[in-house]
Amino acid sequence: MKCFEEARRVIGIEVQWLMESIHLNEDSFDRAVAVLSATTGKIVVCGMGKSGHVARKIAATLTSTGSPAYFLHPAEGIHGDIGILARGDSALVLSKSGETPEIAAMIPALARLDMPVVSMTCHGDSILARASSAVLLLPSFEEACPYNLAPTASTTTMMALGDALAMALLRISGFSPEDFAHVHPGGMLGRKLLLRVSDIMVSDPLPVVCHSIPLSEAIEVMTRHRGVCITTDSDGRLSGIFVYGDLGRLMRNRADILNLTLSDVLVRNPAVVSPVEPASTAVAAMETRGITSVVAVDEEGRPKGILYLHDALREGVR
Repeated sequence: MKCFEEARRVIGIEVQWLMESIHLNEDSFDRAVAVLSATTGKIVVCGMGKSGHVARKIAATLTSTGSPAYFLHPAEGIHGDIGILARGDSALVLSKSGETPEIAAMIPALARLDMPVVSMTCHGDSILARASSAVLLLPSFEEACPYNLAPTASTTTMMALGDALAMALLRISGFSPEDFAHVHPGGMLGRKLLLRVSDIMVSDPLPVVCHSIPLSEAIEVMTRHRGVCITTDSDGRLSGIFVYGDLGRLMRNRADILNLTLSDVLVRNPAVVSPVEPASTAVAAMETRGITSVVAVDEEGRPKGILYLHDALREGVR
């Protein structure tokens, strides 16, 4: 047997489960989202066995996208851990059969706290489904396991439905990239989202020169300031920029460049950024324009710093 043929078979079965779950839950998915979005406390996510592993991941995804959640192991729950439950919480419970003993034993505790339940199960007439405010049905197909024993396609479908719930809740709550940054401050992802232009721009000293100086003097300034010089007007607002790239293009087209003044070659109305905008946004704009440096200006248009693409990339901004 070719192993790839087994991969094709397994993935094909899981795709069938996923597609069928869309049809099965066309009418119930909105109800499930409504129940969870009305939660004033936290969403407790439960599951036993492989469903429990999926439940842990769903709880983590919900929490990181603006819907505070935690995983409660049903077996531990019925031996004391249900004490963590509180009014205002809701429950998302995963059980393929809907008859898992540990989960069935938890249902009275959820009812006593008036906790609404959203369930994922294959059986709409199960104990779990009957106790639920909303039921997300799983297909009644065979698993991808050739013996129809190991949870495979069912857990994949649970995972996908959990992701769908999390993303729907994210949209309803208006959870933004800035919100995402605040709950992901660690690692490269958090750094990318939290870094502002002001965090990595070069601001002292700025290569500000008079627009009337000879181009040769401007080139000397550019050499000391990483290939950039800028000019300002009488009010201190940015009026132009000249960079090594401009010099290279000028040298291809003219032989008498040393007879020029800076004002003859300045780029007027250059691209600018705000010091407070995300560095990732500024980098994206620089890459779109094909430039390697950009001036950061305040609300009045006065230069406050220069952001160099190389510095941003070195800091992990992409």
